[in-house]
Amino acid sequence: MRILVVEDDAEIAGFLLKALREAGHVAEHAPDGRQGLFLATGEAYDAIVLDRLLPKMDGLAMLAALRATGSRVPVLILSALGQVDERIKGLRAGGDDYLVKPFAIAELLARLEAITRRGLLPAAESRLRVADLELDRLAHVVKRGGEVIGLKPQEYRVLEFLMRHAGQVVTRTMLLEGVWDYHFDPQTNVIDVHVSRLRAKIDREPRPALIHTLRGAGYCLREPQ
Repeated sequence: MRILVVEDDAEIAGFLLKALREAGHVAEHAPDGRQGLFLATGEAYDAIVLDRLLPKMDGLAMLAALRATGSRVPVLILSALGQVDERIKGLRAGGDDYLVKPFAIAELLARLEAITRRGLLPAAESRLRVADLELDRLAHVVKRGGEVIGLKPQEYRVLEFLMRHAGQVVTRTMLLEGVWDYHFDPQTNVIDVHVSRLRAKIDREPRPALIHTLRGAGYCLREPQ
């Protein structure tokens, strides 16, 4: 699974990321509620581990804003506030489960498995489609015109990001933060290389091009004109 950890305590965040990755998951980190909301609304995650007390934007405020976008990604709230009324607040704000600190990592992993089983996406929401290009987020399969297109993991993530923002301008900064989790520009051509590889596979002639470069602005994946 791909999991976003929103936690401001560096020690706890490091512990969670290490444990999730050792369990075979892809784990990414946001240190505050504002960054967490940015990532959660711009990327596809199977689950979110959300600290209750966060800087810049409180955990419950972030959760309410996320649910307001229509997102149904499963969210496990972590908090030192263990009183019944606090747990109820978390669940009513849109949380799928509530785990009190300190916690056992085995229990956290089990709870994540449980909420993701309950939160499996309906078929219509598990697929992204632009023209005859289709991306199945559950099977991680990409097809164009019914033909399966083999993509490397990072190519798949770039394409998924572009498809989630279909018709919009996607800047270099958005791709660096959303796909590579870079919050700085490494001054490499890594984006150009991956987009070029995607074009060679997705827009192979005689198919009409879907991926476009907007010079000085970024990229856009859109329906053929």
